[in-house]
Amino acid sequence: MSRLRLEFVRILEEISDVTRMFVSSRWIAASALACATALGQTTAAPVVPASKAPAPMFDAADVHANPPASNMYPSTRNNYRAGKYVAHNATIVDLVRYAYRVDADEVLGGPSWLESDRFDVQAKTSPSTSYETAMLMLRTLLEDRFKLQVHDDTRPLPAYTLKVGKRKLQLKEPNRSAPAGCRPQPFKPPPPGGAMPPQTVDCHNITMASFAEQIRRMANGYLDKPVVDKTGIEGNWDLTISWTARGQLGLAGSEGVSVFDALERIGLKLELDTLPAPVIAVDHVNRTPTPNVPDVAKILGEKPPPAEFDVADVKPSRPDSRDRIFQNLPGGRLTVKGMNLKFLIQITCDMMPDPPDLIVGGPKWIDSDRFDIVAKAPESDPPEPFVDFDTMRLMLRSLLVERFKLATHTETQAGNVYALVAPKRPPKMKQSPEEARTFCRQSPGAILGNPSLTNSFTCQNTTMADFAKMLRQFAGGYIDHPVIDSTELSGGWDFVLSWTGRGVFDRVSRDGGTPSAAPSVPNASDPNGAVSAFEAVEKLGLKLELQKHPTQVLVIDHAEPPIDN
Repeated sequence: MSRLRLEFVRILEEISDVTRMFVSSRWIAASALACATALGQTTAAPVVPASKAPAPMFDAADVHANPPASNMYPSTRNNYRAGKYVAHNATIVDLVRYAYRVDADEVLGGPSWLESDRFDVQAKTSPSTSYETAMLMLRTLLEDRFKLQVHDDTRPLPAYTLKVGKRKLQLKEPNRSAPAGCRPQPFKPPPPGGAMPPQTVDCHNITMASFAEQIRRMANGYLDKPVVDKTGIEGNWDLTISWTARGQLGLAGSEGVSVFDALERIGLKLELDTLPAPVIAVDHVNRTPTPNVPDVAKILGEKPPPAEFDVADVKPSRPDSRDRIFQNLPGGRLTVKGMNLKFLIQITCDMMPDPPDLIVGGPKWIDSDRFDIVAKAPESDPPEPFVDFDTMRLMLRSLLVERFKLATHTETQAGNVYALVAPKRPPKMKQSPEEARTFCRQSPGAILGNPSLTNSFTCQNTTMADFAKMLRQFAGGYIDHPVIDSTELSGGWDFVLSWTGRGVFDRVSRDGGTPSAAPSVPNASDPNGAVSAFEAVEKLGLKLELQKHPTQVLVIDHAEPPIDN
């Protein structure tokens, strides 16, 4: 299966923040109000102080905590449309950043669970309510249901500053007729067996401040911190920039170009700095929300998610087809090509990325025969742009039961696992204070000094049990069995884990040496070659050992080839 092309397309379930600049929209609004007062503008009625103005509220809201997910990083959703607001699997940090329209890094303070406990919120208001007003209502909901108390503050935060470099600036006079902004050039497929070519972006009629904001978004594989314009260049300009995607940099060899080198080629540069930034400081929040009003589901008009597809076509794949596709598409559509029944069972039972050998029993054809499925969920009222993956998985499960007559049960058997162990030497990690916030975040900035490294996580106040779960989910190219915590290390720990993706690691190991020179970034360390996930764990003073351990397996009691459509 590892040699097959498997495409997962997950629908973007989260509305992007309008701004990622350090100056927030609420500061701009405050400046505008001060300007109006200074100019002596008046209104027909006295202005009510903001502290005494009635807070906008949802008509009704369902708020409840979610049980811990088997996936350490479940998909989240923040969606408002036609008077209906839905937040799915959101942490308090998520809800605060939605409500105040800031980055997660700009939400500081609060208890340790602020970035780990997850909640669902569904609320109702007038269909004419704007998104901006709905987010004000979300603030009120957080204050009412979680007793959230926050205040605006300014704190020094890490940021990249965009400055003029040593080379000649490659800026052009703007094409005033072109739409302002940055747009990628058409995609060019890589040659057979070759690495992905650089991505090229054309920017037209754009200021340096706007370019700084957009390069952060376009090159987020490199830039895990805000980018602030410090070039001093005024006016609007045209420019073209090309760089290699972070995940492809190690495979591109000497032709790879980091976004840092790409900027230097056009006369700009990025420097890591610390700048004062507006933040939201959390003073108080309750872990348990206040109870919902009786019959809240009826008031909201909530309907249970569909349990079955409205229509579905299931047929054997063409013998000559090499397609291996699983796509959850907009409009509640599912497209599957070239997948065997065992893989579909793994999806429906939330067993990815567990190895197929955790599914036992059943006829031999569940591994060999492959199938194509085209299915569509029932129409919703009002129509939803997508169906979340959990609901899609439940509908697929019903389809397998109906068409394949699938019957299963779970039991415990001895199986292979990786045990995360701590040798007698002290671990190379820092014990975290109990009150520190718990999180594991991707941190591309931690690996810029080594182009062979493709993955990095910065973890704070993370237990070894959660660390074991993280390893299984994100180092699947190396770790093909469940991971259990056998370290006997209690409490939370702070550490950074960086490793090389399996494909890059195999290529670098085969070709020898580091694939390309280190990007030209501030404080970049010398490249030290590819690091496997096992070696990365050992750098923390831990180790992964393959052991036999009682493991839960799924037993197939019955399965038949699919019946006719």
